[in-house]
Amino acid sequence: MTLSSLSIRYPVPALMLFILLGVLGFIGLERLGIQDYPDLDLPVVTISASLEGAAPEQLETEVARKLEDRLSSLRLLKHMATTITSGNVQINVSFAIEKDGNEALNEVRNAVDSTMAQLPASLDPPSVARVTTYEKPVLTYMIDAPGMDEEALSWFIDNELSKHLQEVKGVGEVLRMGGVRREIQVDLNPMMMSGLALGVDDVQAPLKAMQIDNSGGMALLGSGRMAVRTLGGIDDPQKLGAIDVPVADGRAFKLNQLASIRDYHAERQSLAFLNGRPIVGIQVIRSLGFSDVDMAAAIRAAVASFVASHPDVSLMEISDSSASVQENYHDSMNLLYEGILLAVLVVWWFLRDFRAMLIVATALPLSIIPTFGLMYFAGFSLNTVSLLALALIIGILVDDAIVEVENIARHLRMGKNPREAAMEAADEIGLAVIATTVTLVAVFLPTAFMGGVAGKLFVQFGVTASAALLFSLLVARLLTPMMAAAFLRPIKHVEQDGWLMRRYLSCIRSSLKWRKTSIALAGLFFAGSLALIGFLPTSFLPAQDIARSTITLELPPGTTLEQTAEVARQ
Repeated sequence: MTLSSLSIRYPVPALMLFILLGVLGFIGLERLGIQDYPDLDLPVVTISASLEGAAPEQLETEVARKLEDRLSSLRLLKHMATTITSGNVQINVSFAIEKDGNEALNEVRNAVDSTMAQLPASLDPPSVARVTTYEKPVLTYMIDAPGMDEEALSWFIDNELSKHLQEVKGVGEVLRMGGVRREIQVDLNPMMMSGLALGVDDVQAPLKAMQIDNSGGMALLGSGRMAVRTLGGIDDPQKLGAIDVPVADGRAFKLNQLASIRDYHAERQSLAFLNGRPIVGIQVIRSLGFSDVDMAAAIRAAVASFVASHPDVSLMEISDSSASVQENYHDSMNLLYEGILLAVLVVWWFLRDFRAMLIVATALPLSIIPTFGLMYFAGFSLNTVSLLALALIIGILVDDAIVEVENIARHLRMGKNPREAAMEAADEIGLAVIATTVTLVAVFLPTAFMGGVAGKLFVQFGVTASAALLFSLLVARLLTPMMAAAFLRPIKHVEQDGWLMRRYLSCIRSSLKWRKTSIALAGLFFAGSLALIGFLPTSFLPAQDIARSTITLELPPGTTLEQTAEVARQ
C-alpha cells in the first residue's frame, strides 16, 4: 500500500504531520533574521601591533616585513594587505575560501608568536583576531554634549557610550568618528638633556616603572576573599612632573626640570563632518549572524535608555543602513504574495473547478511555511538570495498537485467515486511525480555545493529551493489525494474542450504535419538564444539603488589630515 493510499484510509497521521510542520514553520518565520545578503564568514585574520612613537618607515622594516615574511609560508594564503600609520601596523591576512577560519586563526597566531624574537622589544604584544563583524555600520549617530569640550566628549564616548552599546547582543564594534584622544605630552629640553648626558631611554625607564598596576594578591574582606592590586598609573601632569630621573653622577632631577609637561590630546586620526560642520559621532557595526533590522531596533532601544540616564547628552541618528534592508525584504515578500496569487488564479483558469483550485492552492503554503522552519534550524536568514529561491519556485510547487488533481479528475470522468478515483489515480502517477520532483531538486541543490565566494553566497538558495520542492512532493503524495477524496464530487457529464485546448491541439497537429520545419525553427531559436548570451552584461551581484552615494578620495602619501579634509570639503 502506497503513502497516498494510507493517507486516504488514515488521514489523521498526515494531518498531524503537517500541523507540526506548520507550527515549526511559523516559529522559524518569527525568529528568522532579516538581512540584505547572507553573511559571508570568510577566513580573514587581522594582526594589530603598536610601537609608540615609531615612524611608518621604521615599522615597515622592523615589524611589517618580518611578519609578512613569516606569514607568506602559510598554507592556502591568498593575499595580505598592510596598513601602516604612525605607531601602528595592521595586517589583514586573507586565505582561500576553503580554509577553515579557526585553523587560519591558529596558524596566524603561531606565526606571530614565532616571530616575536625578531621584533623590537618595546613593541606591544600584537593582537590576532578573526574578522567577525559586518562590513557596513547598521546605525550612525552624531553626539552632542554642550557641557563638554571635544576631548571630554571623546573620552565620554569611548568609556561610557561605547561600553553601553557593546552590551547589546550582536553589536560587534562601536567606532568613534572624529574627536581626539587625551594624551599627556612630555617635551624634553634638549639643552638640559645634553648637559646632563641623558638620553630618551633614561627618562623613559622611570616613566614606565611608574605606569604599572601590580597585583597585590588576595585580601580578606568580611567573610570573603577579594583580589587586590596596586594602582601605579599616573594621569595628573603635576604628579608626573614630580617623578625623579636619576643622573649618572648619582643626582636626581624632577621630570618637570627636564621637560615641559602638558595635558593635551593625541594627534588627530580622523575628522567627521555633517553638513560641513565638524562633529563627533559613532558607527555601530553588528557581528556576523545577526539581523540588520533586529539589531537596529535593539541599538535604538539601548540609545534611548542611555539618553534617559544622561539627559545632558543628545544623540542624533544620521544614517540607517537597515532601512534599505527592511524595504528590500518587504518588496520581496510582496512579490512572493503576488506570485502565489497569480499561481492560484492560473490554476483556477485551467481547472475551472473551485474545489480543485483550493486543493492545489493548499500546496503553496504547506510547502513554503515548513521551509521557513528548516531555514531557521539551518541558520539561514530572510535575505535576497533565500527569498529569490522561494519566489522562483512558486509556480513549480503546485506542479505535483496539479498533476495529481488532473489525473484524479480523469478517473472521476470514468464514473468512479472520489475515494476510488483518488487512490487509483495517485498510485498510477506516483512514480512520475516523484521522478519529476527529484529531477528539479537535482537542478537546484548543486548550487549549494559550488566553490568560492559564490558557493557560500548561494548555499541558502540551493537548500531553500530544494527543501520547498521536497515539501511540495510530500504534500502531493499525502494531502492532495486525501483532500481530493474528501472534497471532489463525481463528474456526471462529459466536459467539452474549451477554445484554448482546441487552439493548442491545432498547433500540435500543425507541428506534427510540418516536422522538419518545426525542428528547424526550434534549432534557430536555440542558436539565437545562445548568440545573445555574449551581449548580456556580467556582474557578481546586481547593483542596488539605495538612494545613497559614497565617494572615496585617495591622496598621495604624506598628505596631512587637514589637507585631506580641505579636499573633501571642496
